[in-house]
Amino acid sequence: MTVETKLPYDQEYIRSFSENQNEPNWMTDLRIQSLQLADNLEMPKPDKTSIKRWNFHDFKHDVEGGEISSLEELPEDIQVFLDMKAKNENLLIQRNQSVAYQSIASHLEEQGVIFTDIESALRDHSELVQRYYMKDAVQIDEHKLTALHTALMNGGSFVYVPKNVQVEEPLQAIFWQEDPEAASFNHVIVVAEENSSLTYVENYVSSNTEEHAVANIVTEVIAHDNAKINFGSVDNFASGTTVYVNRRGVAYRDAHIEWNLGQMNDGNTVSENITNLIGDNSYSYAKTVSVGRGNQSQNYTANIKHYGKQSEGFILQHGVMKDDASSIFNGIGKIEHGATKSNAEQESRVLMLSKGARGDANPILLIDEDDVTAGHAASVGRVDPIQLYYLMSRGISQQEAERLIIHGFLAPVVKEIPIEAVQNQLTEVIERKVY
Repeated sequence: MTVETKLPYDQEYIRSFSENQNEPNWMTDLRIQSLQLADNLEMPKPDKTSIKRWNFHDFKHDVEGGEISSLEELPEDIQVFLDMKAKNENLLIQRNQSVAYQSIASHLEEQGVIFTDIESALRDHSELVQRYYMKDAVQIDEHKLTALHTALMNGGSFVYVPKNVQVEEPLQAIFWQEDPEAASFNHVIVVAEENSSLTYVENYVSSNTEEHAVANIVTEVIAHDNAKINFGSVDNFASGTTVYVNRRGVAYRDAHIEWNLGQMNDGNTVSENITNLIGDNSYSYAKTVSVGRGNQSQNYTANIKHYGKQSEGFILQHGVMKDDASSIFNGIGKIEHGATKSNAEQESRVLMLSKGARGDANPILLIDEDDVTAGHAASVGRVDPIQLYYLMSRGISQQEAERLIIHGFLAPVVKEIPIEAVQNQLTEVIERKVY
C-alpha cells in the first residue's frame, strides 16, 4: 500500500527554488524529474518498523540563517563540537539552509582539495558534482524519500580530494537546524581520488521539542583505488524532528571506508548505512552507537556488500535503550558470487535499561560464494547483575556502577570518533540521555 505524503511544494516552486540558487540546468531538470517520480513511488519499508504515521510532510523548506564573523558568536551547544583553542581551519557551519561560516586551509586549496557547501559546489564545480550526484551510491528512484530528497535538497557539503593528496587534519561540517520547523534535506558527497586520504566529521544539531520538522539526509562516499576515507558523524536531532538518513559508500580496489556513527537523535529515526566493496582487497568497518529514550522508535541497518575478491567488511553496532524506546539493529553481510576469499564479520548488541524498553538485533549473512570467511554475534539484554555486584562490592554506588557499565558498553564506537571535541561531546550526549 502506498503511503500518502502530501507536500505544499509543486513543480513551479521547485523550478523557482533551483533558479534562485543559480543551479545548473541539469540540477533543475533532475529536481523536477524527481518530484514527478515521487508521486508514483512508495515509502521505504524498514524491517519490523512501521513508518506510516511518521511525519515526513509537515515542515518549512526554504529557511535562511545569518552568517557569523567569528566562532565565539556561536551558542554554547554548538561550540561544544569545536576545539575553541584550535585554529578550526577546515570548518563548514550551515545555519538552517545558509552558510554561516566556512574556511579551508590554504595549503589544501593549493593542492586542489575542495571543501565547500553543496550549493557553491553546484555553481563552481558543476561537472564534478554531476559526476557523482545520485549516481554510484544512491539512486533517485529507490523510493519516495530518495526522490523527494533530490527534489527538495536544500543544503549539505561537497568534499573532493585529488589523486595522491593526503589530508592530515580533519574536515568538519556542523549542520545547525536553528529554526524549529526547518527541514534538512542535506546532501553530502565525499570523494577521495586514487591514493588519497581524508577524515571527514559532521554534526547535526536541532532543539525543536514541540514543533514538527523533517530531516531527509543522503550521503555518498566514494573511495577510488587505494584511497582511505574515515567518516564520522554525531546526529543529535531533537524529538520534534523525524529523521531518515541514507549513508552509502563505494570502495574500489584496495580502498578503505570507515564509518564512525553516533546516532543520538531523540525523534523517530530510520538510518541506512550501506557500503559496496566493488574492488579487490577493498575494506570497510562500520561502527554505530545509539541511545534511545522516551517513546521514540529507531531502525538502524548496516549493510556491507562484497563484490571484489579478498574484500573485508566489519559491522559493530551497540545500542542502549531506556524508558519506552524501541530499536531494531540489522547487520547484513552479503558476499556476492565471485568475491572469493572475502571476510564478512558483524556484532550487534543492545542493552535495555528499563522494563518498557525494547531492542532487537538481527544478524544476517547472505553468502553466494564458497571460499569465504563469515561470522556474526548478537545479544539483547539488561545490565549484567554480576558486573553490577562486582562494582558495588568495591564501594561504588549502583547508579555510578550502571554508568560505568553503559560507557564501557558504548566505548568501542565512541573512542573511534576522530575529533576529540566531538568525541567528548558524544560522551556528554550519552550521559545526558541515559540519566
